[in-house]
Amino acid sequence: MSKSISTILTFLSILLLANQGISQSLDIVQGELLIQLEANKRPSEFLKSYENHFGLKSRLKEIRKLHSPMEVWVFSFDHTEIAHYQVLRQLSNFPGVIIAQNNHLVNSRATLPNDPLFTSQWHWFNDGTVGLEDSDVDAELAWDISTGGLTPDGDEIVVAILDDGTDLDHPDLMANHWVNEGEVPNNGNDDDGNGYIDDYNGWNIFQDNDNVDNGNHGVYVTGMVGAVGNNGLGVTGINWQVKTMMIKNNFNTNEALVLEAYAYPYTMRKLYNETNGSQGAFVVSSNASWGLDGGDPADAPLWCQFYDSLGVQGILNIGATTNSDDNVDIEGDLPTTCPSDY
Repeated sequence: MSKSISTILTFLSILLLANQGISQSLDIVQGELLIQLEANKRPSEFLKSYENHFGLKSRLKEIRKLHSPMEVWVFSFDHTEIAHYQVLRQLSNFPGVIIAQNNHLVNSRATLPNDPLFTSQWHWFNDGTVGLEDSDVDAELAWDISTGGLTPDGDEIVVAILDDGTDLDHPDLMANHWVNEGEVPNNGNDDDGNGYIDDYNGWNIFQDNDNVDNGNHGVYVTGMVGAVGNNGLGVTGINWQVKTMMIKNNFNTNEALVLEAYAYPYTMRKLYNETNGSQGAFVVSSNASWGLDGGDPADAPLWCQFYDSLGVQGILNIGATTNSDDNVDIEGDLPTTCPSDY
């Protein structure tokens, strides 16, 4: 091998080791080691034998013993004078040492978003700043598992919101707003054959079109369900990445309009099921923030039975209960006392 090639290889080896040392040092406390000593082995004895063996004074210093049933001590040294991993290698098989290892840095794994107003959303995560600590829905525990996204088949997960509309230009809602990809907007045709003409942005049951904009209460609900999370903007929804389907039906409504409102997500999920996902929408749940105080399910069998029809297609349904201080099991309520499993 020529001298020049040998020099290059030596340089590359040094560079590789240097980079390795840098990358490894990023997740450890440099100049600190955790050392488990043999039973009855005192740190002072260990330090003396170490110094005598390598002929270097004060390379290691005893910091403290851990509060642990194991004989584990924290030792430090000046990593600017001797390479951290050189000391670790020296101690790996040193007499009296059972284990020598790095003092690793540990980072938080709590899945919390960077949205600037998240600290006001105590209902998701309450650290005690507002009211009672942990009086929340433990959203961060759910976020450790999932923050939303697509199905394993790559399909959008959709939540139907039956409310007074949304804000199509809201910067924290736009990315999660559901649109009907099977429909060409504003061409006057029922392109996907679902029985609704130009239902690109959802459905307005009063106007028979997709004008679902200019909401008020519906904007809040949509934000609770699916404001984009961890985007450094506004608030976060319980789902960070989910599609919100708006069905505009307002609040001063009647049961006929209720059935018509629920018919839209039912139709879209049924179409999805029947076409193996090539059409329609994978609607998994619906939310309604309206109802009838004192309502008796026996008087509204069509309303209550529709939840069974939705459930058979795969849709779970959420209904807000009364705002009054009533026991709905005694006083009655619609839809929250409907007997449907869905």
